[in-house]
Parts: sequence; structure tokens; C-alpha cells
Amino acid sequence: MPLALAACKKGWSILELTGLTMGTSYSIVAVDHSRQIDKAELKAAVEAKLATVNTQMSNWDSRSEISRFNAAGATDSFAVSPELAHVMQAAQDVNAASDGRFDVTVGPLIDLWGFGANGTRNDEPAAREIADALACCGQTESLRVGNGALQKLRPEAEVYLSAIGKGFGVDQVASALKEFGLTDYMVEIGGDLYTAGKNPDGQPWQIGIESPEAFDRGVMKVVGLSDHGMATSGDYRNFFEKDGKRYSHIIDATTGRPVTHATASVTVLTENAMLADAWATALLVLGTERGLEIANDREMAVLFVDRAGKAGDKGFTTTASKRFETLQA
Repeated sequence: MPLALAACKKGWSILELTGLTMGTSYSIVAVDHSRQIDKAELKAAVEAKLATVNTQMSNWDSRSEISRFNAAGATDSFAVSPELAHVMQAAQDVNAASDGRFDVTVGPLIDLWGFGANGTRNDEPAAREIADALACCGQTESLRVGNGALQKLRPEAEVYLSAIGKGFGVDQVASALKEFGLTDYMVEIGGDLYTAGKNPDGQPWQIGIESPEAFDRGVMKVVGLSDHGMATSGDYRNFFEKDGKRYSHIIDATTGRPVTHATASVTVLTENAMLADAWATALLVLGTERGLEIANDREMAVLFVDRAGKAGDKGFTTTASKRFETLQA
């Protein structure tokens, strides 16, 4: 109520929208300076954007572009929409820049380790199983992207866009808000987000970075964010343990196995949510040491959170890239 009264006094109103998409939820907060935007029309435009993204990139819709590409057991060129071509080119770029750690063909390994749609497991696959799954993966060996088309270099190759498509969906929703003349807003889908302008208090949007504890959703740090995308990738929600060893859902496409380093989460701030989404995954697979080198070389704003030795889940250290420190100074 105090916020609503303040809005009336200042001559603007706050628009809040929520809904479901991509197997998760979305939320939008926007400052309507004109007080003339129809909330129902805005929500219809947002959901139309999301519906289009799903028809292009959903691995859960058998009729989507990417599902039809996956189902085609041939190496013919497959024409795709400009949007899907854009996302796939970004995936290729991040793959090349991340020492191959960002890989949209890693689905067979995720399934093998029990982190996909086929169910869970609580033991380590046999070495032969891992080798067989690895033979089906490898983005540079499996795919060709260009001229508005995708092409399989291996007929069995499949593409999964869960680590980049959600961020692209955020960016598409942001474009819908811009079309309505909105300049101050926050869009969030399943933890990936983009902010523009200022929050209702006239400050950068205040975004919490979750503490990487398996059973606690506390906030480790709050960052101020304006005109940037943000995504966090972590290993602390989806994992299993066997004989005292932890196996996370973060799979290294070069080894076929879950990562073993101490990095528990990575938060990336960059020019859009799509790249933040992809780079958060890539840098988490790489770990802090190599990830920090790449982040600084590319002038990316990144915060790495590592488990501190034998301190357990509640002991963490943070390492920030130079760009992250500058943005949050």
C-alpha cells in the first residue's frame, strides 16, 4: 500500500505481471510513467513473445523447430527462423570462447548421469557407457551453423537449449516491454533476468545472489543492476551423493563427467540475458581459476563462489572479475 500511494503521488504506476513458461515461472515489474499502458494488452504481448520462443526452441514440444531438427536423422541443411539461428550462433561463439565447455549437444551425458527427463540414478555409470555417450556429443564435431540453417555433422546429434534459451526468452520479453514504451523494468524467468533503467525508488534494480547451500535459499550478496542481463548457475540444487562423493548435474562435455572443482556457483552480468545464461553455465563448468582468466580477458562481470576447503556447504569464498568489481563499486 505505501508503494502504491507513492506511485500515485509521483504520477506513475507500477505494473506487475506473472505467469508460467518454459517449465518455470516468469515475473515482470515495470514503472509506467505514462499511466496509460493496458496491463492485459501488455501481458498478451509478453505471452505471445514467449509462445514464439517455445515454438522455436522448446525441447519439450515435439513440433518446435529444435525438436524437429533433433528428430531428423540426416545431415541435410535444416532452415531455421532468424531467432533460432541467432541463438545457435551465440551458442557456437560461447563454445569456442569457453574451451568447449559450453556445449548444447551434451544431452546424452545429462541423461546418462540421471539429470535429464529419463529419471534419476544414484551411482556412477560404467566407463563404457560414458564413452558411448561422449561419442554422441561434441558441439564442434556435431553441428554446423550458418546462413540461417543448422546442419548435423553426425546424424545422431541433438541440441538442447536449456542453458541459453531461457535467457533469450527474457530478452524477447524485454523487447515487448520496449515496444510499449517502457524504460524502467525488470524481467525474470526462472532466475535469469534483465533490467532496464531504475527501480521504483529511482535506484538500480537490487538483485540478490543466492547462497549456494543445498537446503537454504538465503541471499549471499545483493547487486545493483541497470541495463544488463544476469544469470547464476550453481551445482547445489541438482546432485546425488554416493559413498561420500558428490555428483552434480554440471557435466564437463570434454570428460563426460560431473565437474569436481570447488566452484559452487557463478553469476554473470552482461549486455543481455541470453549471453549471461550461456556464460554462467560455461564458467561454472570451467571453475574459478580458468573461468576468471576468461572473464578478465573478455572484460565480463562475473562473481565466482567456491566451497572453502573442508568447511562444508556453509563455508564459501567469493572471487570477482575486474569488471564485476567496477560495476558494483
